[in-house]
Amino acid sequence: MEQLKILIVDDEARMRKLVKDFLTIKGFRTVEAQDGEQALELFFQQRDIALILLDVMMPKLDGWQVLKEIRKHSTVPIIMLTARGEERDELQGFELGVDEYISKPFSPKILTARVEAILRRSNAISGDVIETGGISIDKGAHQVTIDGVPVELSYKEFELLTYFVENQGLALSREKILNNVWNYDYFGDARTIDTHVKKLRSKMGEKGDYIKTIWGMGYKFEVSA
Repeated sequence: MEQLKILIVDDEARMRKLVKDFLTIKGFRTVEAQDGEQALELFFQQRDIALILLDVMMPKLDGWQVLKEIRKHSTVPIIMLTARGEERDELQGFELGVDEYISKPFSPKILTARVEAILRRSNAISGDVIETGGISIDKGAHQVTIDGVPVELSYKEFELLTYFVENQGLALSREKILNNVWNYDYFGDARTIDTHVKKLRSKMGEKGDYIKTIWGMGYKFEVSA
């Protein structure tokens, strides 16, 4: 894997070192920030950061504040690290644009596997372009246009829309969506998907109606005649 740069944001030096060591073994470059202010400073200075590992509880600026600021300017993949395991925290993260969510304590091997999975897909060299109902998805460039107008989606929103379009006309259960978009090792629930679908529909405007709700089961993507 090419030398992609990852920003590790955590106020615990031991945690940063642990994560850095595992990522370095996998061939990644890393930069570190010990608080929210330093994280923003590094992110906007170094424009080649491919992914951010972001802790929630930090001095100066917490993870939520950092996330909100970055999302004003970038859709860079963000994995949130937190000691909190409450569902409302996870839902808040997804509402704000988190791509993955890992609660401490976690396995560094699982963390690096998720990092690799996200970067492998978001940096895919595929030249595939999918078009349907005025929606164009460029998988290689990770870009979406609707009726020729670019639409800014988060990494997970892009993956979700692509999965829907590639399975057009098929009824997709929430479990199947979780397994295919969030990967088999993600222990999520239906609200994770519903939160992302709500945001995706909103960003798609009237084309959001293509994503049909199948009550009690999941969703189906269907282009209106």
